[in-house]
Amino acid sequence: MNENSRRIGASVEGAAIVEAIKRSGVEFVVSVPDRVTSETVLRRVASDSALRLVRVCKEDEGVSICAALSFCDKRAVLLMQNTGLLDSVNALRGIAVEYRLPVVMMVGLLAHESDAPPAQSRNYGVRIVTPILDAMGIEYEFLHGAGDEQRIAPAIERAYANSTPLALLVGRSPV
Repeated sequence: MNENSRRIGASVEGAAIVEAIKRSGVEFVVSVPDRVTSETVLRRVASDSALRLVRVCKEDEGVSICAALSFCDKRAVLLMQNTGLLDSVNALRGIAVEYRLPVVMMVGLLAHESDAPPAQSRNYGVRIVTPILDAMGIEYEFLHGAGDEQRIAPAIERAYANSTPLALLVGRSPV
């Protein structure tokens, strides 16, 4: 679990995030649009012919779809924001954690302050994300600055190799 990243002022780039996802062998992006990554990541995914976008109404639906795809040897990323992560905790517990399935989530941290790790955020909804992930035993990576996208593909590889859930936390809006 990792909240450390380079704090150099530049946001991680949406195009770099999408390329890192593709390098990891992901074919499907399951999404509930979120305010943090919609413009810079989701828009690129929707127009990228190498990725299949599956739109869902609720995040727990996305957890189930990602889990089912893993049984078919297909890789997927569930794109949502922290409010959706909190809403889907029971599905994550019952599907991803208890059955040890590689459900990979990219979670936009809505209202995150760019100068603080999530656990130190002034925003309660952001501050509780990493303690909840820790309590559930879900590994996470905090993607905060330029260059952090380099950790995406190795983290996804670990999640699928170990058959465990993973959260990629996007700390500020990608550019």
